[in-house]
Amino acid sequence: MKMKRFLITGGAGFIGSAVVRRLLGTTDHQVLVVDKLTYAGNLESLVSVSSDPRYGFERADITDATAMRRILSEFSPDVMMHLAAESHVDRSIDGPGEFIQTNIVGTYVLLQAALEHWRGLTAERKSGFRFHHISTDEVFGSLGPTGFFYEDTAYQPNSPYSASKAASDHLVRAWHHTYGLPVVMTNCSNNYGPFHFPEKLIPLTIINALEGKPLPVYGTGENIRDWLHVEDHAEALFQVAERGTLGESYNIGGHNEHTNISVVRAICALLDELAPNDAIGPREKLITFVTDRPGHDARYAIDAAKIERELGWKPRHTFESGLRQTVQWYLDNKLWWERVRSGVYRGERLGVAV
Repeated sequence: MKMKRFLITGGAGFIGSAVVRRLLGTTDHQVLVVDKLTYAGNLESLVSVSSDPRYGFERADITDATAMRRILSEFSPDVMMHLAAESHVDRSIDGPGEFIQTNIVGTYVLLQAALEHWRGLTAERKSGFRFHHISTDEVFGSLGPTGFFYEDTAYQPNSPYSASKAASDHLVRAWHHTYGLPVVMTNCSNNYGPFHFPEKLIPLTIINALEGKPLPVYGTGENIRDWLHVEDHAEALFQVAERGTLGESYNIGGHNEHTNISVVRAICALLDELAPNDAIGPREKLITFVTDRPGHDARYAIDAAKIERELGWKPRHTFESGLRQTVQWYLDNKLWWERVRSGVYRGERLGVAV
């Protein structure tokens, strides 16, 4: 495989760091991480690869056009994988402005810088260049009890977060059709796994349960999500970046639909098994139902047949094996999440503003 230069925006984040670890651990490619290091960016997630001579890091904001042009000129990437995003629905309810800036304006700035870079490449390098935009299934809105999201499902975003990601998707598609920029796009289901920032359901539940704190569950807990292990997602993203058809989008899902309450109960059972605590007792008693999130989508479910059919990808983890591995990782890496918790996020309730 020919060595390529990968620029990963948001590479210090949860999914981005998994992509970086996968690239440096299994290929000969060179990787430059570009990350603003907001609250969810953490270079400790990249410690295992930071000494690799093929790894580089630039602290920069993707809305800074001058910085993006400079970085592209100096690094001259063959592939750009755009994962930098504000990604938490609850935070988007409390403060949508940051989501508009990063997810929409930031994507526009990157597209303009990528277009300028691509146009200046030699014919050979130009033909191999890819701009890979990573997005979410939340752009499609909410499903009823049956059915799936397909690549051609109409967009119907219901939160400021999903609306900002939908807008960025449309910009990427427009830059392909209008200017010829070679792009591929992906929309994924809910990720989980190691190094997950503890404001999301699974890591927050694990850590609260370990500490004997209440386990907040929105509404009745019957909202359904399709869970995708982050290492499976990283592998899928690499396959799309390398071999995806230009201008096409690919849905990436884990084939693991579960209600939120069933996920929380499964975590409780695993922790009671792996880390019993007589002072806390059965963790399930810590479950606390709280007022639902405004506009909370009922169900997400992805049809991932296209990526399996065209690129041969399918998830390796079952939810049961992946969740057990994830819980064990948090047990084994207490120092990592304690340092995260000592920072700007301490597990408080977000997203209650209407």
